Amino acid sequence: KPNIAPVVFAQLEKAYGNKPTPEQILYYCYAILYSNIFREKYAEFLKIDFPRIPFTSDYNLFLQMAGLGEELGQLHLLKGKVFNKPVAKFRGNGDNLIEKPVFEADKKCLYINKTQYFEGITQQIWEYHIGGYQVLKKYLDSRKGRILGHDDDYFKIITAIYETINIQTQIDTIFNKVEIKTISDQ
Repeated sequence: KPNIAPVVFAQLEKAYGNKPTPEQILYYCYAILYSNIFREKYAEFLKIDFPRIPFTSDYNLFLQMAGLGEELGQLHLLKGKVFNKPVAKFRGNGDNLIEKPVFEADKKCLYINKTQYFEGITQQIWEYHIGGYQVLKKYLDSRKGRILGHDDDYFKIITAIYETINIQTQIDTIFNKVEIKTISDQ
């Protein structure tokens, strides 16, 4: 049973002429919460209160955002065909021991030890933060002294961050249109 108030379904159905599924509503919210514009614009409110999701009155925009939110959801669960083609390559010889991560921006390389590294890591991917943590650095720092395996999620996480950044750009483009006319404005 969905944990969505019936009044929300009623308002959305009235505005759209269609009743969105609980999953569409979830993914729409997920996309909104990943909008950099939303996060910056409402940063102070987000620090002290629960987020207030602006629902667009445009059904097509709603569906676009829900679609992008679903893509993000799959990425963040590390699922999808996108992981068949990693954005970074693992190079060098050694024992795959995670020592101290060193990022060299000019070479787009992230070293896990003196001889082994990931190639194709941009500054933007390296610096990507979630919840106050620099994702790639935090992952490696918490695994110092361990062996990095080729089935390790780290390979997928790099690709997920790359794709997340791309989707966030699309979300921000749509978000500007979302706030032009929301359901509460009607």
